[in-house]
Amino acid sequence: MPFFLSFKFRLSTLLAAGLLATGPALAQLPEIPAQRLGLVPLPREVKTYAATYALPQKISIYAASADERNVAGLLKELLTALGKTVTLTTSRPAAQITLLTAATPNPEGYQLVVDKAGVRITAASGAGLFYGSQTLVQLLPARAAAPARVPYVRITDEPAFRWRGAMLDVSRHFFPVSFVKKYIDCLATYKLNTFHWHLTDDQGWRIEIKKYPKLTQVSAFRKETLIGAQQLFKTPAEFKFDATPYGGFYTQAEIRDVVAYAQKRYVTIVPEIEMPGHSVAVLAAYPELACKPGPYQTWTQWGVTEDLVCPTEQTFRFFEDVLTEVSALFPGKYIHIGGDEAPKVRWKESAAVQDIMKKEGISDVEKVQGWFNNRIEKFLRSKGKKLIGWDEILEGGIDANATIMSWRGEKAGIEAARHGNDVVMAPSGFLYIDAGQNPTPHSPNEPLMICCYLPLDKIYNYNPLPKELNPEQQKHILGPQANMWTEYITTPEKVEYMLFPRLLAISEVAWTPAAQKNYAEFLPRMSQQFARLDAHNINYRVPEPLGLDSLSMTRQGGKAVFTLRTLVPGAQIHYTLDGLLPDETTERYSKSLAVPLNRHLTVRAVTIAPNGRKSPPTELLVK
Repeated sequence: MPFFLSFKFRLSTLLAAGLLATGPALAQLPEIPAQRLGLVPLPREVKTYAATYALPQKISIYAASADERNVAGLLKELLTALGKTVTLTTSRPAAQITLLTAATPNPEGYQLVVDKAGVRITAASGAGLFYGSQTLVQLLPARAAAPARVPYVRITDEPAFRWRGAMLDVSRHFFPVSFVKKYIDCLATYKLNTFHWHLTDDQGWRIEIKKYPKLTQVSAFRKETLIGAQQLFKTPAEFKFDATPYGGFYTQAEIRDVVAYAQKRYVTIVPEIEMPGHSVAVLAAYPELACKPGPYQTWTQWGVTEDLVCPTEQTFRFFEDVLTEVSALFPGKYIHIGGDEAPKVRWKESAAVQDIMKKEGISDVEKVQGWFNNRIEKFLRSKGKKLIGWDEILEGGIDANATIMSWRGEKAGIEAARHGNDVVMAPSGFLYIDAGQNPTPHSPNEPLMICCYLPLDKIYNYNPLPKELNPEQQKHILGPQANMWTEYITTPEKVEYMLFPRLLAISEVAWTPAAQKNYAEFLPRMSQQFARLDAHNINYRVPEPLGLDSLSMTRQGGKAVFTLRTLVPGAQIHYTLDGLLPDETTERYSKSLAVPLNRHLTVRAVTIAPNGRKSPPTELLVK
């Protein structure tokens, strides 16, 4: 059936006339596109009708099975925040909202029906019921309203990919449990189901391991942190540090709490324990695991270091002990071992590594990492886990049971899928959301960030299924993942600034089939989410005004004419022509802006949202 189905028009007129019944009369009603609902991610099939169901002040939710009761409990929290009084019931006729478990083709799929009988969500699993409930919440007002009316709908939906992920690096900068839970909430709200928790790196070890207490006594802390953008310094002699000790870690009790929190929201956590590289923090506590004598300290700068663990039996015992505790904490089937950016300088110099190469018949030191990874993979398999690692793990040879996370573009992912390995697509040029959101590198109007420019449309238009693969090989592409590295992201507020609105685009990359995506139609739906982000106190980046660019400019009578618009409902646009930054006190945009040509004027404009927050300025030099 066609994807963009119908939402009926002239609702107020029809309500006044009492036309609130379903049935054949609906076919005669005028229609408008379903995207008016503002749903993100866009469902597979949507029918909406010119009628609404008014949720009463007191709502009963029918839920019988354990999954139904879990989803009902979460839905109760959301509806209570909208001012409703909610109870759970096992009497179906008394319920305004009904959760039903029934067979569906996709275990994460669901059907949502709203009509005069109330709301019904049907799915084969708790995950499907949960995703149906998230769609229902998006049909309601963002804040408490009476009455809360839900449009009549029939939505049949399922995800395009099994793996819909986002990563948070808590090693470079540490974030409290409360924010980790908020991050998980953000993923779950937009139907992402995998949280990749980057727990260890050179700059900090963040997970309690009972057998190795120095990991939290020593490795979890660094004596100071580099100030400024490291990539802009020509030599290390220019580095300056803040002289402030920094660190933190999660206790095992906190880990279990976060895991349980995620499970209730049908999010699987994939922990990452880096090896053999990115392990200087480990060496700070246990220098005997190095090939070169220490001492070592938890790293205070960013990038790649030549220091890494030595692949000795002592190191294997260490990581097997660590992974035994990690496996017990995380019930998901995947454990990420990193495996990236591991220079072999120390291994080439090591007599111990040369002995290993002779014993194992390895002629190339680069292949030693493959031997190392394969031993770890077998150990994880003995614990009932699957190894996943960054795409460098392909280079030394890896078992077909391992899963590859392709980050250096798509080439490694394509190669892995052809060889029969499962693949998560996370190419840095499309899905590294620590990259900048402004085309001007290191813009003074943006917070400090690592590099580059990753515009929203580039994220949205990414397709995780490479055309180089045939349909059989494409089955090995589990799905996409966005990665949030935090060298320069120091606070929860800045994480949110980098995450939104880009997570909205990522959700459609992961959930909606590529053939059904349309960026121009996504933008107005995205704009309807800002009120919801405000309601949850999320510090999203306010988008700049659109239209201030050479392609949008028209020429009329010696003037450049711009028609500006904002993506934020209810927002104002303010501008300047004198080189100053616009704000609430400068000229407000109300009609097309005509600027004389040949005057070398810089036009700047900002969006000012209803809550008073401003976008970064957009600007154009008119010659």
